[in-house]
Amino acid sequence: MNRSIAQLLSVLFHPLLIPTYLFAFIMYYLPVSALTLPLRSRWIVLGMIFFTTFIIPGMGAYVMVRAGQLDSVEMDRREQRSLPLLFTTVCYAVTSYLLYREPAFDAIFYFVMAVIAVAVFLTYLISLFWKISAHGVGIGGGLGFLLILNRLVPEASLAMPIAVAIVLAGAVLSARLALHAHTPDQVYAGFSCGVALAFSAGMFL
Repeated sequence: MNRSIAQLLSVLFHPLLIPTYLFAFIMYYLPVSALTLPLRSRWIVLGMIFFTTFIIPGMGAYVMVRAGQLDSVEMDRREQRSLPLLFTTVCYAVTSYLLYREPAFDAIFYFVMAVIAVAVFLTYLISLFWKISAHGVGIGGGLGFLLILNRLVPEASLAMPIAVAIVLAGAVLSARLALHAHTPDQVYAGFSCGVALAFSAGMFL
């Protein structure tokens, strides 16, 4: 794969952006009847999710770079991943709580966010010993959730989105390998963990 394309894919499908993509899909692709949250209010919730799951963790990583705790926001060195991943876990856990405490939000919102928070925490734990692919975990979890939604909301006709997600997952994993950011084992382990965690969580729905 061309290096420029690999870098573009890595940026567009950065793990911090997966929650925003997933919630945008849930809010605007699923049938209106599948959610109780009014359509006119959904952009506010999506904006909050983007802010708490991308902007704040991203700013945190930038501050850590400026403070000399990280070499770069890409966090290429395994031993430097612990603090930003733990900080991101806290941001995601707080977002889950905010979605949970507001009765106007559908239960699937905080459920999905809580599972994503667990996925980030799992990535943090594994990264203490081994450099697992966070991109793999993110894209695998996203695909896993689409498969779960296909079961929960069969009228949504998710065959095409799932097919697109499978192609994108293959492209993102290939991009990480092309950039030599991870070994094949790290990429495939991350993807498998993401899918398995989403499926495990789906058993409770």
